[in-house]
Amino acid sequence: MKDLTRGPENLICPAAEIFDADAIHDQLQDAAQSHAGDAAALRRGIVSVLGNALGEGRAAIAKGFADKPFAARPTTRAYTWLTDCVILTALDCVTRHMHPLPTPTDSERIAVLAVGGYGRGEMAPHSDVDLLFLTPWKITPWAESVIESMLYILWDLRLKVGHSSRTIADCLRLGGSDFTIRTALLEHRFLAGDADLAAELDAKLRDDLFKGSERAFIEAKLAERDTRHEKQGQRYVVEPNVKEGKGGLRDLQSLFWIAKYLHHVRHVRELVELGMFTEEEFDTFARAESFLWAVRCHLHLVTGRPGDQLTFDLQVEVAERMGYRDTAGRRGVEHFMQDYFRHATAVGDLTRIFLTKLEAAHVKSEPLLQRLFRRKKKLKQGYTEIHGRLAITDDTAFLTDRLNLLRIFEEGLRTGLLIHPDAMRLVTANLNLIDDALRNDARAQKLFLDLLLRHGNPERALRRMNELGVLSAFIPEFEPVRAMMQFNMYHSYTVDEHIIQCISHLSRIERGRLEEELPVASSILGEGVNRRVLYVAMLLHDIGKGRDEDHSILGARIARKVSMRMGLKPREVDTVEWLVRYHLLMSDMAQKRDIADPRTVRDFAKAVQTRERLDLLCVLTVCDIRGVGPNTWNNWKASLLRALYRQTRRALEGGLEDLNREQRGSDAKRNLREALSDWDAKALKAETARHYPPYWQGLHVTAHVVFARLLRDLEADEIAIDLAIDEDRDATRACFALADHPGIFARLAGALALVGANVVDARTYTSKDGFATAAFWIQDADGHPYEADRLPRLREVILKTLRGEVVAATAIKDRDRIRKRERAFRVPTHITFDNEGSEIYTIIEVDTRDRPGLLYDLARTLANAHVYINSAVIATYGEQVVDTFYVKDMFGLKFHSEAKQKALERKLREAIEQGVERATA
Repeated sequence: MKDLTRGPENLICPAAEIFDADAIHDQLQDAAQSHAGDAAALRRGIVSVLGNALGEGRAAIAKGFADKPFAARPTTRAYTWLTDCVILTALDCVTRHMHPLPTPTDSERIAVLAVGGYGRGEMAPHSDVDLLFLTPWKITPWAESVIESMLYILWDLRLKVGHSSRTIADCLRLGGSDFTIRTALLEHRFLAGDADLAAELDAKLRDDLFKGSERAFIEAKLAERDTRHEKQGQRYVVEPNVKEGKGGLRDLQSLFWIAKYLHHVRHVRELVELGMFTEEEFDTFARAESFLWAVRCHLHLVTGRPGDQLTFDLQVEVAERMGYRDTAGRRGVEHFMQDYFRHATAVGDLTRIFLTKLEAAHVKSEPLLQRLFRRKKKLKQGYTEIHGRLAITDDTAFLTDRLNLLRIFEEGLRTGLLIHPDAMRLVTANLNLIDDALRNDARAQKLFLDLLLRHGNPERALRRMNELGVLSAFIPEFEPVRAMMQFNMYHSYTVDEHIIQCISHLSRIERGRLEEELPVASSILGEGVNRRVLYVAMLLHDIGKGRDEDHSILGARIARKVSMRMGLKPREVDTVEWLVRYHLLMSDMAQKRDIADPRTVRDFAKAVQTRERLDLLCVLTVCDIRGVGPNTWNNWKASLLRALYRQTRRALEGGLEDLNREQRGSDAKRNLREALSDWDAKALKAETARHYPPYWQGLHVTAHVVFARLLRDLEADEIAIDLAIDEDRDATRACFALADHPGIFARLAGALALVGANVVDARTYTSKDGFATAAFWIQDADGHPYEADRLPRLREVILKTLRGEVVAATAIKDRDRIRKRERAFRVPTHITFDNEGSEIYTIIEVDTRDRPGLLYDLARTLANAHVYINSAVIATYGEQVVDTFYVKDMFGLKFHSEAKQKALERKLREAIEQGVERATA
């Protein structure tokens, strides 16, 4: 057996602290003597000694790692060595004390090998222990007994063991048909037993299995990678998988597997000598690998299990363990995740470089689509095509004109060719040539704007420029947001990727790809806008993020400076600055205000002032929301924005005086009469006379028709409900008609909270004859309308609550839990009172953390304070929610008194804090 008294060099802590071989040997000797002849008792004794040793060793490694939280290599080596010690000691006990064999025959030989990650010597705290028990021929009874006893000991130690018992012929046969097995065998490492048998396997694998199958192995590994990426998502997703995600450890391991298969290397550094990587690229590989392994080890230690998903709550804990601290404007976790995504991007760059080198050696095939659609393109002077990629013919000549650092991206877009990694290397190595003189060069400015405007797919050039550092070099103000994570549940991408996604959506709209889905934005672009202004504003709209100051205000100042430097005309610069300053205005007005109130549209029209700004802001808003994440845009938001755009456009073209309540009321009554043409005149007159003006101004005719039918024969003690799927808004519309009484809104909100409904819009009205009419638009937990077959159950639970058979306040307490992964978010509460945004109502805006039952708690608090709620608009942004209430006091007046406002705010904050305590208990 190997000498276990001395460990390998560069462990995270002294070897003796990890595994005291002499002391453990003595304890095992005592156990063997004490339990001689009792196999079960002996096994328990061995497990007891090794279990204590394993626990103490893990604790020593964890302590050493806590002191040096970035020392990944010494940590993974330490875990590997501790595992080696346990395996070898267990094997020694089994073969010496439990199944001794003084004179083994030739067939009674066994070799124990580590395979997979364990074989590679890379182990996190809870990595699997993958073992291969190798025998020369069929397993003998003795070998079977040894293997069985070994496994029972390891299982009793609660190690997660992956094991196989095979002959050399088995290994060759199974490895020949299964690339996963072949990869595990590629990284086998001899631990103990018959060394000659292990050496024979090594030779047979190399000569009979690996040799001649290089291309098949590479294609299989790349296919695995593509499948994995498709499953895990892009490297920019905000809860990445450290091991399997794009830019994660598995990508680095795949490179090493391919290199080892091809060139028989034992360390990545050898790729430098082979010309596959430069020295700098190897350093990038090593830094990324070390960082990712450190993150994975911390993840395992935090969770106490082998999980690799970096969820929001774990991001905070890992960031703290690694020493990241909050700074002005940004949390430590955001700094940590920015480093994470920059390393993930670097891994992607290294993968491209490595794979192109393989293509150059004709080992890897070109992508099938490239082979099918390849055609010779006439390239501009100074460029050539190598394996379907744009390459530079003469590096020295290329660098004599610094404009070429931008031209190469335009040539890539013009020809449709990907840029060759050698060309990317040259650009990255000479970023220092992009200085103020180049940034202020009119030719460079035109080249950059042409990348945005001329070729139809600017996102491809921007993404590559961003990854190579060219974008930040040409626009230094962009550097702080590169790979910047926004620590919230709303944004699915880093800030830079969000911006590129927005530009991608804009380009797709321009190319007519989204005409059916986005008719308004498509028609605006079809009619013509200033594309320079729109693209530059889109590029810069979030450039002020991550600082102490409001990102819209800071971003507007930065946008003025950058757009002037890009050579835009003074009027264009003003428009870009305005768009960046107010890029959230239309979204906020549509989602946080009641656009049925004419005052909302008038205020928005006054802010926008011109049709040009309205058009540009509408397109920017649509792309901004769609660029947040794949599931952010829906028909609800689309309908709100369309309505606000069309009403504002009419106001700008026809005059603001056209926006008045009286006109809306008259139009609404006329529409109802037309919709109920089968009603007699008396019934119609009764219906149109029973409601106050706000009812006619706040609802569409479809809701007026529903309420007319619900109210027609309703008795004072009855409750009428109509549930219908509103496909245009991606929501279920719930209409209620019942006798009016104080707190009706809160009761309805409680009933809906009890069934788990998310309210996105709500409005209530009182009729002149004492009935309440309330319309709620609700969605299920996934943000979709309720399925038709769920509506009867929904109606039943709501009715029980409204009748008092279920007390919502009591029932909701057991359901308003905030999930653990969401508790890491800090969402400060802001409450504002606005008496200018509506002619009739005070607008109370509550901006706070979202949780189940929040709307009910707020509505109940307002009801207890004798506040009448006319309508509520709910805007949700991940873990943050903005609940906006249009209210009056019990006398029908606005809340002008500062003392009353402060008293209400105090009560609302108490309700929020008490709810959070319940939700996190």
